[in-house]
Amino acid sequence: MSRTLSIALVHHPVLDKQGSTVTSAVTNLDIHDLARSARTYGCASYFIVHPVAAQRDLVARICEHWTYGSSAQRIPDRKEALTLVKPVPTLDDAYASFGGRDAVEVWVTSASAVRTPVSVAAARPLLEGEGKPVLLLFGTAWGLLPETIRAADLSLAPIHAAEPSGFNHLSVRAACAIILDRLRGDRS
Repeated sequence: MSRTLSIALVHHPVLDKQGSTVTSAVTNLDIHDLARSARTYGCASYFIVHPVAAQRDLVARICEHWTYGSSAQRIPDRKEALTLVKPVPTLDDAYASFGGRDAVEVWVTSASAVRTPVSVAAARPLLEGEGKPVLLLFGTAWGLLPETIRAADLSLAPIHAAEPSGFNHLSVRAACAIILDRLRGDRS
């Protein structure tokens, strides 16, 4: 038995290149690809956090097309993945679905060192057994705010290549898939 794991893709508040707080736009690929990764690795939910109603409506329309529209018949696997998607205005709304912030353990990912990180190898066993559900946050744009990272219960170590290339700017889709595989993937 393992703890319930959900993911959230945060579009606000996030950082821009200059370190200012911004709101990023929803992208179709992020909706689909994170949902597929979430479903593959047994996540219970995939929250898309965006304060703009029109952006949440866009997410809902895309999901509806793939879960009830013509594409639901053509590609049923995508339908199954997109049923996990839950657009919400704020992180507090995501927390509320668990019964509030105190009812969920929040983990974050970050390419920057805001606080002492825990390796994914050390975090993996923490998902086994009983405990609060875990909500794993991924940031868009240039990442989560430092205060969001500091407020989390656990910060996962950044993803790095075995042979450093000097470049470290993965898409959130790739980062999510890598982290979920390292946390929940087969190790045989």
